[in-house]
Amino acid sequence: MVALRSGRLAGLSDRQHPFQRDSLTRREGAGVAGFARNLALGLLLLASAPLSARPAPVEVSEASISDLQAAMAAGRVTSAQLVQAYLDRIAAYDRRGPALNSVLTLNPAALADAARLDKERAKTGARGPLHGIPVLIKDNFAVAGLPVSDGTLALATYIAPVDAFQVRRLREAGAVILGKTTMHELAMSVTTVSSLSGETRNPYDPRRSPGGSSGGTGASIGASFAAAGMGSDTCGSIRIPAAYQSLFGLRGTAGLSSRAGVIPLSSTQDEAGPLARSVTDLAIMLDATVGADPDDPVTAAMAGRAPPAYLQGLRPGGLKGARIGVIRALMTPELMDAAMRDRTTAALDRMKAEGAEIVDVELPGLDPVLKAASVIAHEFKPDFAAFLSRHPGAPISGAEDIAGKGLVHEAIDARLKQRVSAGPRDEEAYAEALSKRAEARRMLLEVMEKARVDALAYPVSLQPPPMWGAEMMGIGTCQMSAVTGLPALAIPLGLSANALPVGMDLLGRPFDEQKLLNIAYGWEQAAKPRTAPFSTPPLANRKAPPPVPFRTRTAQHGPAADIAFRFDPLTARLSYDARLTGLTNDTPVALTLQRTDEGKPGPIIATLLKPGETKARADLQLDTRARADLAAGRLYVRLYTHAHPLGLDGAPLPQL
Repeated sequence: MVALRSGRLAGLSDRQHPFQRDSLTRREGAGVAGFARNLALGLLLLASAPLSARPAPVEVSEASISDLQAAMAAGRVTSAQLVQAYLDRIAAYDRRGPALNSVLTLNPAALADAARLDKERAKTGARGPLHGIPVLIKDNFAVAGLPVSDGTLALATYIAPVDAFQVRRLREAGAVILGKTTMHELAMSVTTVSSLSGETRNPYDPRRSPGGSSGGTGASIGASFAAAGMGSDTCGSIRIPAAYQSLFGLRGTAGLSSRAGVIPLSSTQDEAGPLARSVTDLAIMLDATVGADPDDPVTAAMAGRAPPAYLQGLRPGGLKGARIGVIRALMTPELMDAAMRDRTTAALDRMKAEGAEIVDVELPGLDPVLKAASVIAHEFKPDFAAFLSRHPGAPISGAEDIAGKGLVHEAIDARLKQRVSAGPRDEEAYAEALSKRAEARRMLLEVMEKARVDALAYPVSLQPPPMWGAEMMGIGTCQMSAVTGLPALAIPLGLSANALPVGMDLLGRPFDEQKLLNIAYGWEQAAKPRTAPFSTPPLANRKAPPPVPFRTRTAQHGPAADIAFRFDPLTARLSYDARLTGLTNDTPVALTLQRTDEGKPGPIIATLLKPGETKARADLQLDTRARADLAAGRLYVRLYTHAHPLGLDGAPLPQL
């Protein structure tokens, strides 16, 4: 057994699980030696390899980059084994089980790349903390030899000839490019749906969106399909998926990181950067990817700076003495979901208890300036065409080639038509938007200076991840960073009472990323806010956990309900077969599923048998809170009859 770290079991209990090498028992058809891609449909096909060619399975769920690197350095695991372990998780959970649909294309050379890096390690040692570490890349980044589709069907066959700057830097650091993740088509919104991949789902509740447009990266890293991943952010597209998947995600200062090789939505507002499960992992990814690039002149300011050393600069106790300005106006009951608001307030109280100074700040007059400062509508059409002109070989030359031609998902159809039909850019309106950006930046920096705060804090999102088919609700908060070029770091605050992740943005001054990282590091060390998603637990011998059968009976004598349950831990579906006995002359009214309320009888959440029924068989789709209640042993069943209209004694369901 290889024990690298302990972590919370992402399934149904708080038992500790080891990062371990399983036995040599093989799952039939589970090994993956190579992948064939159907580029037109964007599907992944698993190809079988001889048993002798498959590396032994290891468990990587929730493992950090440092843990993985330490295990490889000690010879307890190889990079090839890590790649296989992540491929096994993708096979188990991305198309099956919760069917997250977060990985669009797998790199067929990943295992070979990992084996080459293993040989290099043996010969000359590791290049650094990313040597042999598998990572995933959003599908608007160019990865040489793989499709770069920008989430649109029209680009599904376009193969990138060279790596994007940040991808190249990751390879140079020794990372293994595992594949490409799904994204909202053309990065035009924040729910992650596209004509190429369809809907991507949230591992914390597969009925919900993971956010976007980097939702595939958010969902896949949240589900431990790779050690870390890359995304892009034009207005919240890194930070919203980070918040919705309990991750850390950074939108850096404008000019911190190169966008060269990333298909643009807006050359002024776009930023590209990492998402990770910990601050340390985020710092490792930043150290590898930040730097000046002649192909992206915006990064010129980095040319005179020392090489990044964010990992080395992490300091414990980062909350002590930090002054954090809180924008309470965004946290009113009218604007913010109550459960998320409670979690955010509790987190701020905890930060204060850990030594931070919490200062309420106001931003009068900022909102209309932010609304007038977006340049996306002005820049998308020419920027998209300019990228394609510099990267020949694509089947289209601009947005005009796909708008109104049945080549995009309906989620962006109207918006794309509007942006394409707008004609030449209105230079006067464009200049006005650029001036509003400068005004908003000045206003925010003046507020921070006046309040003497190190960072501004506000919710990443005011509402939980939307159910699929529903619209995003509430006003956005992404503009404060997106239109000013100021850095913003999304940090997880933990799960709300509804068992959904909640995130907070920390906005800083230009190039204050290290300060933001240290505040986040202090918070992470004190609160340990990350909880793994239930739907993608550790594998056992490359297999996902099977459904769990159990029974309960409400009483041994008299009127009673005998219920056989079957719970699927990957989808939170609860099947039941209920039968009543011992009624004699009594008549059933209802058999209910209820939650406890601080150990006392609580509200009814489902009716298993309706009036007059003595037996029934059906399925229940538990929501996130009910699933968490089942995991914690807070659910029970209760029988109501005419003779017992207020109910007989309840029977608790076992803690799973």
